[in-house]
Amino acid sequence: MAEARRVALVTGGAKGIGRAVAARLAGDGWRVVIADREAAATPDHPARCVRADVADEAAVAALLDGVRREEGRLDALVSNAGFMVRKPLRELALAEWNAVLATNLTATFLLVRAAEAMLRDAGGAVVTMASTRARQSEPDTESYSASKGGLVALTHALAVSLGPAVRVNCISPGWIETKGEALRPEDHAQHPAGRVGRPEDVAALAAWLLGPESGFVTGAEFVLDGGMTRRMIYAE
Repeated sequence: MAEARRVALVTGGAKGIGRAVAARLAGDGWRVVIADREAAATPDHPARCVRADVADEAAVAALLDGVRREEGRLDALVSNAGFMVRKPLRELALAEWNAVLATNLTATFLLVRAAEAMLRDAGGAVVTMASTRARQSEPDTESYSASKGGLVALTHALAVSLGPAVRVNCISPGWIETKGEALRPEDHAQHPAGRVGRPEDVAALAAWLLGPESGFVTGAEFVLDGGMTRRMIYAE
């Protein structure tokens, strides 16, 4: 009897890092479900695309019910959906703060809670997508930085609560070029790795964290930034 295909749910999978993760997993033989508030363009690989706001509790419940009904199992969850509101603190409305935290942080709680039974049954894994902004900041990024810092902490809390049945790890990307903008030589040169990151870099790490070779890895944060957070920079 052929082994059932592993199933992965990737949120925020319509573009950018999420799109790359979905493509990588599909290429590795996973059955992929993409969830996003935006309609995903038809991917170049088999995937079921669902429009869903993962900040909404009822929408998350419906999404996971659909996975249970359509795919019958869930082996991996990549909680990637997120966005930024960048404005001066004095202008940041409470509703905007709450919206960022709801999508970037609370959604992971909702997704893992709704997916827990299927993930336990499959001996599955979760990857959350934080940011190096959990460790360092630019001005006017309070809500985003707070959400990503909370996500790092939530990751290790979930790993302890769900282990050993389910592993939970976090990727904190740095500068990943997702918009096709022109990059200058100095943009690449400031990275100790010699270049700005690509979505495929994140996808490769996510694939490893979801696979059997990382079976002893849980509760960890992986900073994927070309070495930038290790580089000391002084004004001249």
